[in-house]
Amino acid sequence: MAVVVPPRTSLESDFPAAMLSEVGTKESWRKEVHRPATSTHKWWAKRLGTVFRGIITSAATPEGADAVGAYGSSLDLAGAVVLDPFSGSGVTGVEALKLGAKAVCFDINPVATLVQRQAVQPWDLGALEAAYKEVESACRAEVDRLHRTEDGRTVLYYFWVATVDCPECSEAVRLFGSPVFSKNAYPKRVPKAQIVCPDCLSVWESRYDFVAETCPKGHRVTQHGAARGQWATCGNGHSFKILGALDGARPGYEMYAKMVANPDGSKSYEAITEWDRGLYDECVEALAGLPQSAVLPRGQLAPGNNTDQALKWNFREWRDFFNARQLVSLSLIATAIRDLTGPAPEREALCALFSGTLEFNNLFTSFKGEGTGAVRHMFSHHILKPERTPLEAHPWGTSQSSGAFSTLYKSRLHRAHEYKTKPADLIDRGAGVERISGVSKPVGASIADSWKSFAAIQGQAAYVATRNSAETDIPDGSVDLVVTDPPYMDNVHYAELADFFHAWLQNMRPYTGYSDAATTRRSGEVQHADPVEFGKAIEAVWTESARVLKPGGLLAFTFHQARISGWVQVVESLRRSGWAVMAVQPVKGEMTTSVVKAGAREPSNLDSVVVCRRVVDGATNPHSSVEEALATATKELTDLLDAHIDVGAGDVRSVVRGALLAHLASTGADLDESVATLVDSLATESIETLLGSGSDRDRDGDGDGDGDSGSDGDCDS
Repeated sequence: MAVVVPPRTSLESDFPAAMLSEVGTKESWRKEVHRPATSTHKWWAKRLGTVFRGIITSAATPEGADAVGAYGSSLDLAGAVVLDPFSGSGVTGVEALKLGAKAVCFDINPVATLVQRQAVQPWDLGALEAAYKEVESACRAEVDRLHRTEDGRTVLYYFWVATVDCPECSEAVRLFGSPVFSKNAYPKRVPKAQIVCPDCLSVWESRYDFVAETCPKGHRVTQHGAARGQWATCGNGHSFKILGALDGARPGYEMYAKMVANPDGSKSYEAITEWDRGLYDECVEALAGLPQSAVLPRGQLAPGNNTDQALKWNFREWRDFFNARQLVSLSLIATAIRDLTGPAPEREALCALFSGTLEFNNLFTSFKGEGTGAVRHMFSHHILKPERTPLEAHPWGTSQSSGAFSTLYKSRLHRAHEYKTKPADLIDRGAGVERISGVSKPVGASIADSWKSFAAIQGQAAYVATRNSAETDIPDGSVDLVVTDPPYMDNVHYAELADFFHAWLQNMRPYTGYSDAATTRRSGEVQHADPVEFGKAIEAVWTESARVLKPGGLLAFTFHQARISGWVQVVESLRRSGWAVMAVQPVKGEMTTSVVKAGAREPSNLDSVVVCRRVVDGATNPHSSVEEALATATKELTDLLDAHIDVGAGDVRSVVRGALLAHLASTGADLDESVATLVDSLATESIETLLGSGSDRDRDGDGDGDGDSGSDGDCDS
């Protein structure tokens, strides 16, 4: 039966935000475990499947009914069509399909489309395994040969250091920040560390907190290397700015150590030998001799918010992000996958897997240390940040390595297949959050590339396409729900980063119709540092969403924006495109552990679910005054605090901004600078009222009111 959105829904009035924040928090720590279907490949700001399941089920639940029960039930939305115009990694599509609805997943970026296709389409596990074995047979022996010691042992990781010549005396300077190149993730517990001599590159074992030692060749080594911040000092005492010393060239790179897998299963750190250098020189020659048909990255970096730092270090082409051995090894794997002749979905899955492997195999990765996953991927920061001591991993890998094609095959593709076949959901039955199977339908949709073919599919279907969602082929009044997470106004410009993957994928042709353009940047992207341009672009998508929605349908999207101008533009764009904001619901955001979030002035833990109905359907904002809108926002935040959900100053500010601006827009007020000032003043007062000094509310549930759960600060878990 076709789903009819109730005239008043739980999403608008009694959204189970506390429960969803609790289950969402558990998901956020291991999204790749709890929602593996959308974790086969990197995408940015991937939202929580638990929260989006809650949004969809609450949108189909009448006000006053049991929204918590609906979330944890076998709710069947057969006949409903759910559209996500900014589909990203496909979270909305997967949750809609699990609930029996049909999904429409649009994104303007082809890399995102590839990720979505893996999330929703079925694979034949036997065919997938056969394709994997064929690729392994074609290239693994040679990749292994290029990552070995003279006595035949496997090298898991090579350690490199960037070098630059001193502008004053031309001495080559190794840009070590510290000679400690490997230590445990918890060094106070396990103080053992690996040290390199910056002068001769001798390697030995010591403590992470050593003061000064003499290397095996007699050099005195202290805790400090030649590089500190933007500056470096050569052996003759000349200090200089590193970027200036590059003088238009990329830095040089020198191998100084390797981690080797021993026959007894142990691992050892060893210095680089002449044999190692000769093997690398062989890779340089092999790269030059690759046939014209070999898959290699192509294209150049364009200036941008997230590419400028790499350009400052003179990385101009995408192939510059890899050393010669990486290019040869990755090309062998990519070419073998491209040339597969087996079933299309399984070949496509291996293309996506290879692309994801790139994140851990390039010159922008680094070593995380012992007791971790070893490789710190290149997107740990939302910019393309060059590493002064990059880590080179074995790209095919072994059971002892991480971030490799073989290990990700099991942890990503196998796990995603199992999840799609038998989905599990995080549900709180009253005795804590548990993983429950049986409440969701398996995910295995037939993929359509047009509305006409989508409408003709009997059974589970997903319309997945790379397109500007401001211009679709969907007929008027065909969609029940629009549920999405639009891009931020600024911060992470997805296309600038996705081009790193696209540089390889355009040669691999993962599926029919994959873009062969030089870049994934597109006119119509809803991402712009200029608030006005951002507002225009997102307004066009809201207008199209209103056109395709059925009468009485609903739009819900998650949003968080540090700048009030972003909120102003979102609210104004909704008003201009005929939407009334019915509610702004705070709920757990996507990533507790985000480096970028943790470094913000007002770190955030929550998103706002902005719930909208069409004005043409008679919808109006429910608040009669600013005071009423503020009281509603305050109550929602208080409910989360009382449920011991972490709420920060940035969360309060964002939620209050959204609620007040939405009400003021409904009155016809001009959301100018004076209104923004008023709203921010009320937001600041709300922060002081709700959070105080940070010690007057027991937010951690231990009874002492300090907001500290008793941890000693070592972050045990």
